[in-house]
Amino acid sequence: MKTDRSDILTCLRSSGDYVSGQQLCERLGVSRTAVWKVINQLKEEGYRIESVPSRGYRLVESPADVYSESEIASRLHTKWAGKKLYFFESTGSTNPDAKRFAEEGAPHGATVVADRQTAGRGRRGRSWESPAGCSVYFTIVIRPAFAPDKASMITLVMALSVAEAIHEVTGLDTGIKWPNDIVVNGKKVVGILTEMSMTPEMNEIQFLVAGVGVNVNQNGPADFPEELRRTATSLKMECGKTVDRAVLLERILARFEADYETFERSFCLSGLKQRYESRLIGRDAAVRVLDPAGEYTGISRGITDTGELVVEREDGERTLVYAGEVSVRGLYGYV
Repeated sequence: MKTDRSDILTCLRSSGDYVSGQQLCERLGVSRTAVWKVINQLKEEGYRIESVPSRGYRLVESPADVYSESEIASRLHTKWAGKKLYFFESTGSTNPDAKRFAEEGAPHGATVVADRQTAGRGRRGRSWESPAGCSVYFTIVIRPAFAPDKASMITLVMALSVAEAIHEVTGLDTGIKWPNDIVVNGKKVVGILTEMSMTPEMNEIQFLVAGVGVNVNQNGPADFPEELRRTATSLKMECGKTVDRAVLLERILARFEADYETFERSFCLSGLKQRYESRLIGRDAAVRVLDPAGEYTGISRGITDTGELVVEREDGERTLVYAGEVSVRGLYGYV
């Protein structure tokens, strides 16, 4: 009945008024008894639904921060992002799950969501703390029509979408530490990990998966491992109130769909660059580039249309940073 629950929630939400049982039956192709059973299940889950004879049903209120397949699906109004939804109360990590579903034929935009991850990881294999009930963890499958050398830009597209969605939902001032860490008040709230699968000939992308982890409703530093307490925070800690995770996820997917379609028009970041740079932390400020060939400092001058960080060295020469760690002075404890 999961699909029926999300369909009925969608109908009730989109109406905003009473919807008759007969209308629900006709729209969903189910019996009056099936509708009545689902309405009662939703009430048991904490949804306040008014039932008035001859008028039908009206959704009055949803439970606080309910996070389920039905709730998420009922909020989505996207064309492809999240239309195929896989929801897990607990899983190892959403990225491997998404890769498995993609290999089995999951469509462009298929999205894996988990309330809890037991084996989450970040860049360079770093562990990502993944408790239940307080974060957003998801991975979206992307089947691109561009060459492999453009794949790295998707990470920046997702970073922009997440940063703007958080600002929209919470009002917090979100910044992006190049290329894809989302920061609020000098501390990290989001990690993003994009992975690519190539065709056997290694000349085309089979699919990409972009995984996102957002610290949403952690109450304080004690909710993080000791090694992260100085550098990590949550949306609730910063805005002082519980954030509805289903609402946030819906906004992220909606923004990513729009931003990805902008990217697809040129297969570069030209249409998104101005918005990205407006949130780029350390722009026109000193940065330290940790390059395997040798560290150097300079002034961050924004990004190129293909996502490289432009760093102006002391002699005035401009260098493009393609990979490696970029440390922004004054951020994450750097002086």
